[in-house]
Amino acid sequence: MNLNIHSFSWEHFSSDKVVSVTMMTMIWEITILDKHAPLISAFKPSTMFVVYKDENGVDYRNDFAIWAWVIEVSNSNVKILTDMLIDVEDQKDLDKDAVELAKNEALALMERYKNSKDRVDMEKFIEAEDALLKSIAQLKLYEVRK
Repeated sequence: MNLNIHSFSWEHFSSDKVVSVTMMTMIWEITILDKHAPLISAFKPSTMFVVYKDENGVDYRNDFAIWAWVIEVSNSNVKILTDMLIDVEDQKDLDKDAVELAKNEALALMERYKNSKDRVDMEKFIEAEDALLKSIAQLKLYEVRK
């Protein structure tokens, strides 16, 4: 099975020896195998993992933190377009403290907007929620790496 992942910030992952892709859609977790039924779905910010064969034919697992957008599956091809793609292998220097700080700042900002007696600026609230979800996905990736 072929897999191509592209992010808006130019990160990219590609393999033509993929065994499976497991990720959270907006409804539930799915695992895509070769000859999967055609599918187009949005997905949640979360971690996903890809199992593929290396050059020696040995199964290898790679984990990613991803941000929302869309997945398309057709004819043993999987295409993923995402806002954020962080490879666990490239994140050996992931600063957990900085991610925790970003998460806590997002939570505080959301709480402030939620408890505001004035009209809530939904755009700012959604931006804070996005920052929170990105931080959570990165922290999950940090836990996978440990």
